[in-house]
Amino acid sequence: MGKFIVRRLLSLIPTMFLIITFSFFIIRVAPGGPFSSEKKVTPEVMANLLHKYHMDEPLMKQYLRYMVDVLNGDLGPSYKNKDFTVNQLIGQSMPNSMILGITALIIAVVLGVTVGLVAACNQNSWADYFAMSFASLGISIPLFVFGPVVVFIFAMKLKLFPTSGWITSRAGLITLVLPACTLSLSYFSSISRLTRASVLEVLRSDYVRTARAKGLHPTVVLIKHVLKGALLPIVTYLGPAFAGIVTGSVVVEQIFLVPGIGNHFVKSALNRDYTLILGTVIVYSFILIIMNFIVDVLYGFLDPRISYK
Repeated sequence: MGKFIVRRLLSLIPTMFLIITFSFFIIRVAPGGPFSSEKKVTPEVMANLLHKYHMDEPLMKQYLRYMVDVLNGDLGPSYKNKDFTVNQLIGQSMPNSMILGITALIIAVVLGVTVGLVAACNQNSWADYFAMSFASLGISIPLFVFGPVVVFIFAMKLKLFPTSGWITSRAGLITLVLPACTLSLSYFSSISRLTRASVLEVLRSDYVRTARAKGLHPTVVLIKHVLKGALLPIVTYLGPAFAGIVTGSVVVEQIFLVPGIGNHFVKSALNRDYTLILGTVIVYSFILIIMNFIVDVLYGFLDPRISYK
């Protein structure tokens, strides 16, 4: 296990290198630039702008300069937010996106595993049909539809929650409820369906029949034998899901006015803010890679049959 962890950690280096390299050149060869939308300026002013940000240098030299800065932990200045660096913008907004994403994922996992377990243990009953029908809503209803409906019902009509805001406002943690529940919807649906299918498969396995034949209590069989084996597909899903729930919160952040990184990602793409685009891509990619690494390590603890030799 120790050698596997070291190998996987070392493999992160070339992966991140390829992501940064590919992203850098793709962005630079795309039409337009960070100053193309500015009001028309004289050639001298444009030349000064390009020189200030080293954009008048050969592309390969710009790439090498950027890679050195990244290795030193410097993601560069923002071309559009001239009073801030990319590190500052991401540092201010990323914690908010992480709080929202982690809360939404916890809700999705707890409710998804519970609903999937109930459905599997009551296969082909009304509880199974109701649970899976409810889970299908998350897949069929997009967030940009579900979010406004939730705001209209629970905030504007029932007045149980604020329509927007964040936990740093006077309303406090209650502002997290609606965006977190909205963001968790599609992930809850996927986790519940995965849990049901996985539990049904494990229930038919030989070692579960053996555990039942020994006279173990059904709850013990379910928790100790069935659930542990059934968690493998869910853990596999949680790796990219965690990265997706953080990076995919753009719509929810816009609806509920959450000051997260999704807002910067959208604006940087529209404004061709090269450094901010690259900075968010690096952060997103790093989260995805780390979560996949954690999933690989957890496999060994959940299923002793898996070997890392």
